[in-house]
Amino acid sequence: MSHRTPLVVLALVCGFIGVMQPLLIRAAQIPAEQRHVILMQIPDVSTKALRGAKGELYRQADAGDVLRDRQSEIFDDPATPVGGNPHGDVTIVEFFDYRCPYCKQVQPALQALLDQDHELRFIYKEMPVLGPASVLAARAALAARRQGKYETFHAAMMGTKGQISADTVDKIAEAVDLDVNWLKQDMASPEFLQTLKANVALAHALNIHGTPGFIIGNHIVAGAALNLDVLKNMIAAARKS
Repeated sequence: MSHRTPLVVLALVCGFIGVMQPLLIRAAQIPAEQRHVILMQIPDVSTKALRGAKGELYRQADAGDVLRDRQSEIFDDPATPVGGNPHGDVTIVEFFDYRCPYCKQVQPALQALLDQDHELRFIYKEMPVLGPASVLAARAALAARRQGKYETFHAAMMGTKGQISADTVDKIAEAVDLDVNWLKQDMASPEFLQTLKANVALAHALNIHGTPGFIIGNHIVAGAALNLDVLKNMIAAARKS
């Protein structure tokens, strides 16, 4: 963990005291019979807040170590589909689930970004955490890669409305001209399930516990609030660094 972490914790302590000070001043103006109730609660609130802040700092530091130590697994895993420019100067990694509404929400911004910026390398980390239908869709997507249609199938799945089922997967596969029988045979391959398990374990090690989650440059980002402008700014910062 960085030697600067104690300073960050100290800053959080000072900031918290700064927030609490006006409350203490106002407490002095409250009738005595009520004042002790408020003042007795302040130490508990302070301890919980500081403990939570400290825990988050440790989690972020651990995730940073994972990002540094597992570069090959994150950025160069041959079992992971790669889109955009394979030789791009900035890499974006996305952990996603086809049943995740937030993943679908951010998808248009990601596609616009890839259409506009041809120096981006995009890594697709299938992370099916929302039940068996998610696992089914993820296995189908990885199997579609063997027919050279991963990105086409991925985009179609992300554009799907409503619930996902085996019928949904078959219909989308047919719509993007996949050989469905071949696809189903490949989906049974145990290597795909192993890839999915590895992706989920990697995400958790990176402190990514929900979808979507992103790595942009050297930063781990929760993606629900990302839009095109935010993405562009983060990519510009990654290029500068």
